[in-house]
Amino acid sequence: MKVVKLPKSKVEEFLSSLQDFGEVIIPKEKTEHPGVYYFDVMENPSEMAWEYLRTIIPPKKYLHKPREVIFKFHKEQGYQEVIEDKETKRILFGLHPCDIHGIKILDVVFNRDYMDPYYYARRKNTVIIGLSCLPDEKCFCKSMNTDYVEDGFDLFLSDIGEDFLVAVGTSLGDDLVAERAHLFSEVEEEDRRKYLAFRKKRNESFRLELDISDLPYILDLEQKSPIWDELGKRCLTCGSCSMVCPTCYCFNVYDTLNLDAKSGQRIKQWDACLFKDYALVAGGHNFRENRAERVKNRYYHKQFRMVEQYGKPSCVGCGRCIDACPAGIDVVEVLTKVREGSYVTH
Repeated sequence: MKVVKLPKSKVEEFLSSLQDFGEVIIPKEKTEHPGVYYFDVMENPSEMAWEYLRTIIPPKKYLHKPREVIFKFHKEQGYQEVIEDKETKRILFGLHPCDIHGIKILDVVFNRDYMDPYYYARRKNTVIIGLSCLPDEKCFCKSMNTDYVEDGFDLFLSDIGEDFLVAVGTSLGDDLVAERAHLFSEVEEEDRRKYLAFRKKRNESFRLELDISDLPYILDLEQKSPIWDELGKRCLTCGSCSMVCPTCYCFNVYDTLNLDAKSGQRIKQWDACLFKDYALVAGGHNFRENRAERVKNRYYHKQFRMVEQYGKPSCVGCGRCIDACPAGIDVVEVLTKVREGSYVTH
């Protein structure tokens, strides 16, 4: 893998130059809520929140949109397919390793058996530039093996003090560097030592751990455990954890009719397996009417069925669900208690 060095003094120039490619999305801090971050279109490089750790909503919102029109229909004219942002070139800048792994999982889900044309129309026009980070008390990406990336990015920036080491992951990433060659320099031996020191510091900074060894097997044994009923009493099934999750991909499809009663749109919108009507089918039967069953389903999908189907869990350890849950449910605590065979309500 090719690695070059970018001085921090030239980072804003680098960011500005990326606008030549297309729309640049960066993490920003909410002015009215210090310490709260979100991804948004860059207007000025100075808006970049280099210190951010996690955003409210993950960058998946630019690929798998929260709500989009997928076609329009008319009684006389038939229907017209719509793919929103189809031609928009976009750079997702500053993604941490966990979010890059999240997109890698979505790439597989939306293309393994049936390709989602709406997702991939945007995905093929999207550049991913990653950024290193230091964990807090809610990060457990190291336990999920998502604390580093070897692929899934075009460029990846690692902070080594006064400079960034820039790993080039694709030919497009190589082009982005080559077109701005005056901003970069060769990596020196001192830079390598600084990177190794950063990796050591990062590895020692993790405070939250989750043992996932043989976890699918344990979950298989614990399907009838009273743990799920206890958890169901706490969970509000509000869906907040699904909305902020980098890998939750469920969606609903419905039609809306215009006032002329002749035309309308078909809408694709994020959905969540925790919602009461998620498993409701024709005839009024609900396969998971009980709240505990819906909560259990979410955990089993992430850590059991995804492993069966794709060979790895769909949790990336970003900590967003822990941060967002109004009931204070901690996924690490839950799965640790499942492993121990006990659960204590609060």
